[in-house]
Amino acid sequence: MSENQQTGLRVSILASGSSGNVTYVESDKTKLLVDCGLSGKKATNLLHQVDRKPEELDAILVTHEHRDHIHGVGVLARRYNLAIYANEKTWKAMEPHLGKLDVGQKHIFDMDRTMTIGDLDVSSFAVSHDAVHPQFYTFHKNNKQFVMLTDTGYVSDRLRGLLKDADAYLIESNHDLGMLRMGRYPWSLKQRILGDKGHLSNEDGALALAELIGDRTKRVYLGHLSKENNLKAIARQTAEDILIRRDTGVGEAFELFDTDPEEPVPLFSV
Repeated sequence: MSENQQTGLRVSILASGSSGNVTYVESDKTKLLVDCGLSGKKATNLLHQVDRKPEELDAILVTHEHRDHIHGVGVLARRYNLAIYANEKTWKAMEPHLGKLDVGQKHIFDMDRTMTIGDLDVSSFAVSHDAVHPQFYTFHKNNKQFVMLTDTGYVSDRLRGLLKDADAYLIESNHDLGMLRMGRYPWSLKQRILGDKGHLSNEDGALALAELIGDRTKRVYLGHLSKENNLKAIARQTAEDILIRRDTGVGEAFELFDTDPEEPVPLFSV
């Protein structure tokens, strides 16, 4: 393929939610998963639904050690001899839960660094979450950028500057404040979710998004919705209302999309 025929990124958010998270990112030469919080069998089935195979994967990038992000990582890595990338503290926290791996499969991806994996440039950045050293990723190819930003209690001014004007975003829209406060969770868990190391509410995610999007932005996916404390319709309506009030061009300059804990987003080009 000649240089002017090369494409940028293609992405499918295979699963997103409190029950498990898996995202697929590819270029012409590189195929990656970010996290695998479902069983290896479920993740394989989701890949098949977007016409991809796990044996084609090159690596798994891990954001943090919580079960809804690492449940199937060890199984897939062993079965298909995949490299796994995470920062050192995350490795120490998750390694006992992954099972036996070859030393050659373990790769350190330090926070606030950019690494080239295959023909993709990947940058890591810190988020505020109750894990040992959580980090998320942006993907760059042929001047296209896809940003993943979930599992954070807030979006700092630094991140707003660092992640501004990407072509596509997956951003957290975890809970509706009213549903969470009135729901059946114990108060201690509600405090955790609402805290600076918890999760972004629908409102907070949309307010952050209003400052992140730019002229290049074409697609935004609302992710990591709580099964207990949110609904797609509420998350979308809240985001739309805030983005309309901020005159961002939602529905015209860029589109909002849902994600699902069990159904993959169709593969899209960034």
